[in-house]
Parts: sequence; structure tokens; C-alpha cells
Amino acid sequence: YLVSEVLATMLLTVGVFVFVMVLMNVLGDLLKLLFAGHMSLWLLFKAMGLLVPFGFVYALPMGFITATILIFGRLSADHELTAARAGGVSLIALISPVLLLSLFCCAVSAWFNMQLGPASRVMFKELRSEMLSNAIKGDLPEGKFIRDFPGYIFYHEKNRGGAMENVIIYKLKNDTNITAEIMANRAVLNPKSLVVDLENVHIVNLDRQPVVITALKTWQFDLNAFAPTNKAEKPQVTDMTFLQLRSDLEELKRLNISATNGVGLPGTMTALPALAAGPGTNATVAQTEAFVKEARRMQAEQISEVRVIMNRQVAFSFACFGFTLVGIPLGIRVHRRETNIGFGIALALVAVFYAFVMLGEDLAARPELHPHLIVWIPVFLFQAVGGILLWRANRGV
Repeated sequence: YLVSEVLATMLLTVGVFVFVMVLMNVLGDLLKLLFAGHMSLWLLFKAMGLLVPFGFVYALPMGFITATILIFGRLSADHELTAARAGGVSLIALISPVLLLSLFCCAVSAWFNMQLGPASRVMFKELRSEMLSNAIKGDLPEGKFIRDFPGYIFYHEKNRGGAMENVIIYKLKNDTNITAEIMANRAVLNPKSLVVDLENVHIVNLDRQPVVITALKTWQFDLNAFAPTNKAEKPQVTDMTFLQLRSDLEELKRLNISATNGVGLPGTMTALPALAAGPGTNATVAQTEAFVKEARRMQAEQISEVRVIMNRQVAFSFACFGFTLVGIPLGIRVHRRETNIGFGIALALVAVFYAFVMLGEDLAARPELHPHLIVWIPVFLFQAVGGILLWRANRGV
């Protein structure tokens, strides 16, 4: 009975949290592409589906603690727990199936945290980049003001297979003020070179007084500066799966930086330009020592960052169990049926949990502080506090 109640409420709350997270990402970029005519509804739903696993990374623990607080708060308010105790059933025996459910959710959360979530996030970014690239490469809807190019607004009245008529390009200053207006009777987009060749052009410079008008036979609008690269780039550290992170960590640990091998900053390391070629043959002893010190500092920072992300993924996987241990006794103590109180307590506890995780991520560049261990503090803290509260609740304290 308790498992079914907690599971039903958890699925509902997880669905709400995932919907909110997906909607926040969709409102950021995808709806703009949809309304501009660069994206179909099918691709929009596909992109939203790719965001769902990433949303589960955060929504599953949040949904579980909300469910436990709401269910056990209602059971306490309805005196069902009192009736169970009167029947000789202890609180520990009563909640054992719920604890087993939380452990199962920990395993599911580990799958989302360490594999499915990061992989789906990378696929979502690739899809978004592809949509932006297609928008630039010729899928420019006619009769609309296109704002996909930062610093410019592009408009054309007709588009016949890349041959455009009555083209207007507004050059912006601070995304609001128009500094120049480029008008052309005709224009042709070359999708290979990503250059728009305009004919019979009039450039009205509004940034000068008096206004300067320049007439040109041809003028080019280069889109290469706005086009996303289609290279198969390595995902960012925050978007890597656990196995990818472990491989990068081993690669970074094997790296032996010295004055003679200077080059070789592979993996996730972002080398400074000055380090790419080593200290140089004519470098002094002091310059060589400074080079080696800086390179080793960068190596230590990158190792620390990878460790933080790896430990965060694993620590998140145990969040459901810690939240359950805390949520059950808190729900009993609250002794209320109102859902708004349960949601408020759950959000406050989640904020405390994620604050430690964010602190560890912010200190990733300080390996001497061992930030990869900071992300484990809320896990052990919630389990310890939850264990004490459960022990007291079981004794009726």
C-alpha cells in the first residue's frame, strides 16, 4: 500500500519537474527556431524527448523526497501510522518496502546520471546545432524578419531556391539601435561557401550625421561567422558519461609534463597558447621552470574538474536514499495534509543538497581543497540526519 502511494505521487511530481526543466530549455532556443520556420513540430518533440533523460537526473530525487513528505504527512494526519503501531507494526518494518523502492530508484538514477542523461544531452546539442546550421545554409523563410545572426536582422520578400528578391539587412548596435541599412534588389545564397551575394546594393549609414548613402553593384554578406561548426567535437566535461570521464582521467594521470616534452596536453586539457610549443630552445632556466609549473597547474585543475564531475554523478545516484531517510520522519513530524507545505519543505531540502554540489563544482579549479569530496557531504549528511530522525520517530520521540 505504501509503495503504491509513494510510487504514484513520485511519478506525478517527477513528471512535473521534468516538464518544467524541459520547458525552460525549449523556451531558450527551440521555440525561436520553430517560430522562425527553421524547425518542424516533429523535430521540436524529438528535441524535447532528448532533454527528458537529462531532466530525470535532477527530477527523480526531487520527486522522491516530495512524494515521501506528502504521503507520510497525510498518513500521520489521518492517524494511519498510529493505527499501524497499535496493531504491533513498528515504523521501521512499515517503511522497509519504501526504503527498498528508494534503493531501486538509486540504481535507476545511476543509469540516468552516468550514461543516459549525458548522452542525451550531447544528442540534443547536436540536433540544435544542426537546426541552426540548416537555418543558415538556405532554409531562410521569406517574408519574415530573421534574427538568427547576432548583430543583424535579415529580411527578404521572396525566395526561389536560394534566389532572393528585395533583401534588407539591418545592422544593429546593442541589439536595439539600427546603425546601417543594406538594401538590394536581388541576392543569391551559396550554401557551400555560406555567402550571400547581393546585387544593386544601397547602404544607408545611419550612424553618421548627415546620413551617408553608398550605392554598390555587388556586396557580400558572409554567414560563416554565424554558422555552427559541424566537426565531431569532443563533448564538454559536464556532458561526458562516466566511462568517458574515467578514460579522460586516466589519460590526464599518465601525462608526464617536463621541460623536454612540453607539447602533449591531450584529453580535456585546454592548453594555453604559450604552452603548446613548450618552453622553447632558448628559454632560460627560470622560464623553463615557470612553464613546467604552469603546465602542471593546468593538469591538476583538469584532473580535479574531471574528478568532481565523476563524483557528482555517483553522489547524485544515492540522493534518493538519503532523501527518503529524511523525508519520512519529516513528513510524520509535519503532520499535515496540505501539499504546499510538503512542496516547500522538499524544495528547501533539495536546495541544501544541491548547494553543496554547486560548491564542489565552483571549487573544481582548487584541487588543494579536494572539491570532489565536497559533493559527498550532502549524501552522508542526509543519511546520517535521516537515520537519527527515523530512530527517534520509531521510538515515538
